[in-house]
Amino acid sequence: MSEIESFSLIIVAVVQGVAEWLPVSSEGLSILVMVNILKLNFSQAFSYAVFLHLGTMLAVVAKFRKDFSDLFKLRSPLLKQVVPATIFTALSAIPLMLVVRNVEAIMANLLIGVLLIATGVLLRLPKEGYRRAVDLSFKESAALGFFQGFAILPGISRSGVTISYLLLRKVREEDALKLSFIISVPAVAGATVLSGVPEDFSVNLAFAVVLTTFLVGYGMIDLLLRFARKVSFSSFCITLGILAIAFTLIAL
Repeated sequence: MSEIESFSLIIVAVVQGVAEWLPVSSEGLSILVMVNILKLNFSQAFSYAVFLHLGTMLAVVAKFRKDFSDLFKLRSPLLKQVVPATIFTALSAIPLMLVVRNVEAIMANLLIGVLLIATGVLLRLPKEGYRRAVDLSFKESAALGFFQGFAILPGISRSGVTISYLLLRKVREEDALKLSFIISVPAVAGATVLSGVPEDFSVNLAFAVVLTTFLVGYGMIDLLLRFARKVSFSSFCITLGILAIAFTLIAL
């Protein structure tokens, strides 16, 4: 891989570090950049996008380190949510991952566009919470994980889907945010193991993109979460989705 290509991937790592905390699809945005600007094929871009999540996953672990340490204690109140959510994420995500990684670039742009619009519509649903996350039933936690698995599709926002589901189940916003981030860690770890390190990544490049994503992600998480509460990301997702579809159809 050339120095220019490597530098471009560092820029994509910055995009991932910023977009992960917003209710938009960081994977979809990264793939749109890599396919349409860097001219990578979709399979490559998908593999890179999955790997880039490793850095933001580590940022979540560092940010919520106390909560993760509590998970390993006996009778952890969150463990009964995390375990079924992780199992059911795998059940929905693995089959989708095996299918979507072989999508052609043109179809990928259309898919991302449609799913960004779907995310935007989801974010418009009315939500109000008063329950604690630890009060979720097994079925609710399983459903949470199942819906999280669909975020393997580029264009579906993982945080948008999971937080929206939790708020629709009347979970308090603060609890919804925290649980959404916590259940992302085993999901991202599993996806990274299944996808593996991209074949053309050197050790130095792999370390550089993960470190970049981690540092940007950790540094921006609080700021972007506050920003996300004040901005209409529903309109942003719908607009970006329409543009992705329009430019793809024009290019045909």
